[in-house]
Amino acid sequence: MDYRIIADSCCEFTSELKEEVECKSVPLKMTLGNDTYVDDENLDVNHFLKTMNHYKGRAMSACPSPQEYYNEYASDKPNYVVTLSSQLSGSYSSAMVAKMLAEEDDKEVEVFDSKSASAGELLVSLKIKECMDNGLSKNELITKTQEFIKGMKTFFVLENLDNLMKNGRMSLIAAKIATVMHIRAILGSDGEGNIAFFDKARGTSNAIQRLVDMIGEQCKDTANKVLAISHCNNETQALRVKKLAQEKYSFKDILIVKTRGLSSMYANQGGVIIAF
Repeated sequence: MDYRIIADSCCEFTSELKEEVECKSVPLKMTLGNDTYVDDENLDVNHFLKTMNHYKGRAMSACPSPQEYYNEYASDKPNYVVTLSSQLSGSYSSAMVAKMLAEEDDKEVEVFDSKSASAGELLVSLKIKECMDNGLSKNELITKTQEFIKGMKTFFVLENLDNLMKNGRMSLIAAKIATVMHIRAILGSDGEGNIAFFDKARGTSNAIQRLVDMIGEQCKDTANKVLAISHCNNETQALRVKKLAQEKYSFKDILIVKTRGLSSMYANQGGVIIAF
């Protein structure tokens, strides 16, 4: 491989992407009291979720250090880095500090703030691969990827908003409204990487239907787009999103991935995230 894609562990790479491209994941960390969980391939996500949902305190997360990013930057090929939204995590800042250090050692690094998470980070990674497959120059790749990020939409429906609320990722008022009378909030990126409230529906089934309907409202041409769906132990609803999307739209591909540790911490059991 003549390039490397590096992402923090909020990105769920597909097995196919990892087979075709050298992909490296830099783990975030989750903390429950005195216990720290590293979001790498050794993490038992279901055990972590079970422990987290029995824990009475606040689950916390920590971004990778600049050194952890630096250690993954190869010296013999371009490094394209995708991070969580800089509005939600310090991951982007760490990657940028590491970039400055790496460039002093003549390493080639470009860092992209996905302004998203999970499924959104996957799509940005796939866009980088597409640009490389099409033989674009580095400058063209940067421009195309930045344009893609600007136009990308990310939405999600969660069964449990506790961790988003406790960690200040959304307002207390919005969270309280969303938990009254089994109302499910449809949340998403505001375009700058902050979490915003977009709509609501009564019950999960109606919320999933509304989530799919919003695709058409937000995107008039799906034929050249990929729909990424990530879920936290909710394959049933993820498959339902895929089925409904296939019936209504013409995406060139629809991908389903399971959330890793950090994504699972915030999505919690049953969460479904889409990006396109």
